[in-house]
Amino acid sequence: MAFIMRMKDIFLENSDAFIRGTVNTLLISLIGTLAGLLIGMFIGIVKTSPASKNKILNRLLQILKGILTVYVQVLRGTPMIVQSMLLYYGLYQFIAIDMKPMTAAFVIVSINTGAYMAEVVRAGINSIDKGQFEAAYALGMGHLQSMLYVVLPQTFKNIIPNIGNEFIVNIKDTSVLNVISVSELFFATRTIAGQNLMYFESYLITSVIYLFMTLSVAGMLAWLERKLGGPDNYEKATDIFSSGN
Repeated sequence: MAFIMRMKDIFLENSDAFIRGTVNTLLISLIGTLAGLLIGMFIGIVKTSPASKNKILNRLLQILKGILTVYVQVLRGTPMIVQSMLLYYGLYQFIAIDMKPMTAAFVIVSINTGAYMAEVVRAGINSIDKGQFEAAYALGMGHLQSMLYVVLPQTFKNIIPNIGNEFIVNIKDTSVLNVISVSELFFATRTIAGQNLMYFESYLITSVIYLFMTLSVAGMLAWLERKLGGPDNYEKATDIFSSGN
């Protein structure tokens, strides 16, 4: 009972810091995931683009695909904590770019998420039946129009679980941003625990907050997936007509 009371006191005494850290964590994760999804969609569209009949355009497309492949491999192959140090401290040291910690956080999470979402989107596009592309081309659509109006809406529905997983991963991975002094939840907890020296109680509170956030996001995404999936039972058109006679 005394342990619970200590946790309650720690939370009430530092509620502003916990709430501010939680809000910043959610904000960075949400914006980073959405921006990363847009980056991933752009890369997915480019990497699945067919060869152009124009030799110059085709060469430029191949170069762009090569650059994007390097981007994806490098960002997926290095830890976010290292990327944070390179972007925040490295850019300032070499080319004097002085970013605010929150700005750097948005950029880091966005480009990191974009690398992972690129492969998710590419796989989602490739999973769409080739007949969808052929039908779109038969209607006179180009590759970009086919993607925007036919393929990507279906792809988005299929990759919702992956988007949700990436969002949840980002909520947890924002904790590494404390190395560049971003005031997210882990950074706030480290400050609180350093002041009261009650590390177990302070970090247990933080664990509960992280768990609540991730479970809430998972629940909302499951609800969205069910909504986009439509009703469980569909009435056949023949049944509708027969019932009307």
